[in-house]
Amino acid sequence: MSRTRSTTLAALTAGGLVLLAAPPAQAADTATVSVLHAVPGVPVDVYANGEELIPDFQPGTLTDEMSLPAGDYDLAIYPAGSDPASTTPAAKADDVSVPAGANATVVAHLTETGTPVLTPFVNDVSAVPAGQARVTVRHTAAAPAVDVRAGGTVVAPGLTNPQEATLEVPAGTISADVTLAGTTTVAIGPADLTLGEGTVTAVYAWGSADAGYQLAVQTLSGMDSAPSAVPGGSGGLTGDGLPLPLVALSGAGLVAAALAGRRLLGTRV
Repeated sequence: MSRTRSTTLAALTAGGLVLLAAPPAQAADTATVSVLHAVPGVPVDVYANGEELIPDFQPGTLTDEMSLPAGDYDLAIYPAGSDPASTTPAAKADDVSVPAGANATVVAHLTETGTPVLTPFVNDVSAVPAGQARVTVRHTAAAPAVDVRAGGTVVAPGLTNPQEATLEVPAGTISADVTLAGTTTVAIGPADLTLGEGTVTAVYAWGSADAGYQLAVQTLSGMDSAPSAVPGGSGGLTGDGLPLPLVALSGAGLVAAALAGRRLLGTRV
């Protein structure tokens, strides 16, 4: 996606969402929202309240943060270029509540059994203790339950799709991996995560056994406990406005782990 394309999508998305609001909202009645496309191999058009917001949204793309009026939204995704009047949506979510003042990420992803769905997550942007960082791990992959480990220690056991787990750790670099629940069979990783003081990092495990499993990393900054801190974030974008590449953790080890998981837990992915 070119820089011009990224900027155009951001403007279209923000503008479209604002136009959907009635009546106009004040600043105190807005929320911050990002959208992650985590359905492998399927470009989609994203709609909210019947209006197209993001055309030709490519897998592995995380939008910039956008401000929109708080309220309830009907969300849907369609195969890119299709006519919603005559096409069944690939996934939809009605009456998605976006609370005032919230920071949320809406994820288009697969269920454990491989059905596309839309799941909204509210990001915890409360103050982070001095010297600490907050990490949230979200299971949005077509895969069974997993354990998330940091430094070889299980910190989030039995995480199922679409659950999440949040913990606060000392700022710095941690080595994390994902194993099949109750086993030492590694499905994703290990991967080193650099966690800045006062940041919130959301890590999304997504994909499928057939398409491969990947991680998407979203970093929000400004949650350090200094009184002057104001929540903000990159929305997964670099300074020049281009989406960060998602970290693909594939290869023979991952494929073997995925196949082992299917044998151990039944062919459910």
